[in-house]
Amino acid sequence: MDKYEQVIELAKRRGFLWNSFELYGGTAGFYDYGPLGSTLKRRIEQIWRETYVVQEGYMEIEAPTIGIEDVFVASGHVGGFSDPLCECKNCGEAFRADHLVEKYVAIPDTLSDQELDRVITENSVKCPECEGELGETYEFNLMFKTNIGPGTGRQGYMRPETAQGMFVDFLRLARFYREKLPFGATQIGKSYRNEISPRQGVIRLREFTQAEAEIFIDPNDKKHPDFGRFADTVINLYSDEAQDREEIEQMSLGEAVEKGTIAHEFLAYQIGLTNHFLQRVGIAADKLRFRQHMKDEMAHYAIDCWDAEIETDRFGWVEVVGIADRTDYDLKAHANVSKTELSIYREYSEPKMVTQFVVKPNMGKLGPLFKGKAKAVADALKALSQAELEQENITVTVDGEEVTVPGDIVEFAEETVKISGENIIPHVIEPSYGIDRIFYSTMEHAFEEEMVAGKEETEEEEARIVMRLKKEVAPVQVAILPLLTREELIGPARTIETGLKQKGLLVSYDDSGTIGRRYRRNDEIGTPYSITIDYETIEDNTVTIRDRDSMKQVRAPVDGIADLIHELIYMGRDFESAGKAL
Repeated sequence: MDKYEQVIELAKRRGFLWNSFELYGGTAGFYDYGPLGSTLKRRIEQIWRETYVVQEGYMEIEAPTIGIEDVFVASGHVGGFSDPLCECKNCGEAFRADHLVEKYVAIPDTLSDQELDRVITENSVKCPECEGELGETYEFNLMFKTNIGPGTGRQGYMRPETAQGMFVDFLRLARFYREKLPFGATQIGKSYRNEISPRQGVIRLREFTQAEAEIFIDPNDKKHPDFGRFADTVINLYSDEAQDREEIEQMSLGEAVEKGTIAHEFLAYQIGLTNHFLQRVGIAADKLRFRQHMKDEMAHYAIDCWDAEIETDRFGWVEVVGIADRTDYDLKAHANVSKTELSIYREYSEPKMVTQFVVKPNMGKLGPLFKGKAKAVADALKALSQAELEQENITVTVDGEEVTVPGDIVEFAEETVKISGENIIPHVIEPSYGIDRIFYSTMEHAFEEEMVAGKEETEEEEARIVMRLKKEVAPVQVAILPLLTREELIGPARTIETGLKQKGLLVSYDDSGTIGRRYRRNDEIGTPYSITIDYETIEDNTVTIRDRDSMKQVRAPVDGIADLIHELIYMGRDFESAGKAL
């Protein structure tokens, strides 16, 4: 078994992950999180909230997981959110065409359908399932459609990302933050993509959890007030140029901004924050890199975009976070479709005298001529240049229809006016996290199988599986283990359990099997500490504390045990100082 199979086998056996709908044979792209998996996932999400909501101050909102069609027309998902699909002519199995040619093309997701067909033909690519001939590639929209209301209802879609809810709520958010840039909003929730052929476990799901922040900043000032926090942080950068050399660079974020490798401080700060978060939840630093989108894959509206990628045993480098400067694209797109201005008013420190070209349509004459369209005609006239307005008859387009306006009912002139501020459309910095991928990567990086000494000196070494999860994300942080199921030991054990729970720690009580077997069970699920209650506890009110990673043990008093474990988990206290070594 490779490491992926080992991790998934343990995950299923110990209650981290289960195949969804297993009773009915299951279906690809869906997983259930079991008792331990659900807790581990919530711990990761809680640390994300602590990072972005508590520390950064980007408050959380919750928008519906179903959106009306207009939202996704504006976002571009209705017209362009698709993957290239090809089907086997023999067995009918569907595949992503770009995945089938990965070994032949460096960046296959930039190819057109026709180019993919050419690569498939030139390299005689066959169906991975039956070696049959593949059909022509076509685009398959990944959104799940639904109807809102009875009958045909109103067209809706399950959201393919959480971001759009924050863009749609922009004006409300701007008022909440008193229109002071920068400000941001966060959201953690389910998103849905009807993946063509999800064959990578929790790496590619049809229902998945995203954690996203949309940070609205001044387009003319992209410095970060706290950039010094990460300026000296050295990270693994795989820039556009470095990809040409196939060489990962180690560079400080300050140097990367100075050289122009990263577009600006605000984006670099978000890369630093992402790096900090991922290592905090247990991603190995040497298996984490930040890859810049190359020029031919960069979204046309983005100034710069980087993906946090984690190295995995089976799937190689997997994207888990996207960090992009999306400019004002999203707000302009929603403003255009909704016919609502999405901007904020920025007051100048001192008023300015500005010469403006002012257009003044005569509404008293426009009204009778154009009735209900008069305002739209006036707005169209205000957008014209002086040369266009000097015509005897002026032509404008309103709702796709050409309208002719007599030139003598429109006045225009240059005027010098005092301006106290201006309306600006903020730019958006978006860090978008795939929680399920981070969950799996955390488990894989924590998984270890090692040989340890047997219980007796004469016994041979035995294999030990241990999940070296970070203490604050572990689904069980401390196990309570009475040596025997005797009332005189159960009583003190339950008292200690209650005290630890009151301290906010995640506690399990386990009295089944030998103490050695119970240690191994807790090693497998990543429990950092185990507390054993024995007959010595009754005599001197002390217990044995065992450390998961070193397997060392100390003897410590019961009094203050909850504070002691809390310090070991959250305050970095050294285990050697926790009690008398055994």
